[in-house]
Amino acid sequence: MSTYTQILYQIVFSTKNREKTLAESGREKLYRYIRGILKKKNCHLYQMGGTEDHIHIITHIHPTTAVADLVKDIKLATSDYIKTEHLFPKFNGWQNGYGAFTYAITAKDNLINYVKNQKEHHHKATFKEEYVRLLKEHQIEFDEKYLL
Repeated sequence: MSTYTQILYQIVFSTKNREKTLAESGREKLYRYIRGILKKKNCHLYQMGGTEDHIHIITHIHPTTAVADLVKDIKLATSDYIKTEHLFPKFNGWQNGYGAFTYAITAKDNLINYVKNQKEHHHKATFKEEYVRLLKEHQIEFDEKYLL
């Protein structure tokens, strides 16, 4: 028997101290690089986006890949890439930790639109406010002191 899965993930992580270092002019190049990582890991990317201080990735993760390993690989590889390519001169790394939230496939279109509209969305809410809302929406207990 084959393995079949359909788990839609929203992965969210921010720059160190949520510094606004991901200039819009370089983000598409960064996203292309992340797409390559996901492709090598046999993950299906639905949408990626973000703002100056964080990234959202909507993806299906291959069943042989652990979410923690995928995020670690993305953060390590992109940190090196950003420094080597001088993509974001003020980039100081990624914040420790990440959020990974699962959704039914029926939520896919709404998630894609949500990530596409990050710029507009963040005129109304900060990354921290957005992240707290996601944690509460998914009934994840958290300690405010770790949301630097």
